[in-house]
Amino acid sequence: MHFHSKRDEEKEGFTVEIKDLKPNSGNVDIVAQVASKETPRSFEKFGKAGRVCNAVLADDSGSVKMTLWNEDIDKVNVGDKVHLQNGWCSEFKGEKQVSSGKFGKLVIVEKGKQVFTNDPEILAGAGGGDEDEGDGSEEPETDAVEEEVD
Repeated sequence: MHFHSKRDEEKEGFTVEIKDLKPNSGNVDIVAQVASKETPRSFEKFGKAGRVCNAVLADDSGSVKMTLWNEDIDKVNVGDKVHLQNGWCSEFKGEKQVSSGKFGKLVIVEKGKQVFTNDPEILAGAGGGDEDEGDGSEEPETDAVEEEVD
């Protein structure tokens, strides 16, 4: 038989809203949407190459900057819903930031609905609605004939 203990709670963490994040605290557990993502930068530290990228996470309570490292950069896209587990919250220039840190994990809960394509048919459909694209390739509508009124 397993009893739920305080230690289990610390291990699992409880998701908090962004507004409730505390600077300089570990075991950060949030679920939020990726609102934006900057272009990754490369760096070298102690002879090892790496990449870093800033993103912004948002939930109903607010938004927070997130630092993405290496493989997490390619895993995450704008519009994705992510779960940061056992992350770290720090403060830089008065602004809270989160990252997966040494022991955390970033999990994609739900992929965003963005479509990256150069296919003209998909792009034409992305506008939504039945507007004429103005390329002259469609037949004129015949059911909209004007009737003469006496």
